[in-house]
Amino acid sequence: MSLIKFNNRNRLFPSWNNEGLKNFLSNDDFFNNDFFDEDGLMPAMNVKEHDNDFEIEFAAPGFTKKDFEVTIDDNVLNVCGEKKEEKEEKKEDYTRKEFSYNSFKRSLNLPKTVNTDQDVKATYKNGILKLNLLKKEEAKGQAKKVIEVL
Repeated sequence: MSLIKFNNRNRLFPSWNNEGLKNFLSNDDFFNNDFFDEDGLMPAMNVKEHDNDFEIEFAAPGFTKKDFEVTIDDNVLNVCGEKKEEKEEKKEDYTRKEFSYNSFKRSLNLPKTVNTDQDVKATYKNGILKLNLLKKEEAKGQAKKVIEVL
């Protein structure tokens, strides 16, 4: 028989043990929980370099085009997503309200080869936000330096 460690990382409060409150208050791992982790809501990201542009993809399912804000400020690309949803159901003898809120912000320092004067093409389809950033003319077709791994 094999034992599987119980994972309480997704709980707001850890399991109580024999020492109760004393151990709870001294347990530093409680604040390393995913609940308090800002990176827990970061979308996965792919960056591809082509001869003429950079293509950046963010996995953000459940959002709509209106939920995103994409800006370039001082050669930094900022991608923000915010989704709010509220539902209310009223019946004869009860009212049920539910809400959810999801947001993220990613900032990327752009290389000097990106032409920030050109418009960035942004599309959202099937849960993927795709950005295309054009390269400067002098950077197009430059040979890449290949480094041998020893």
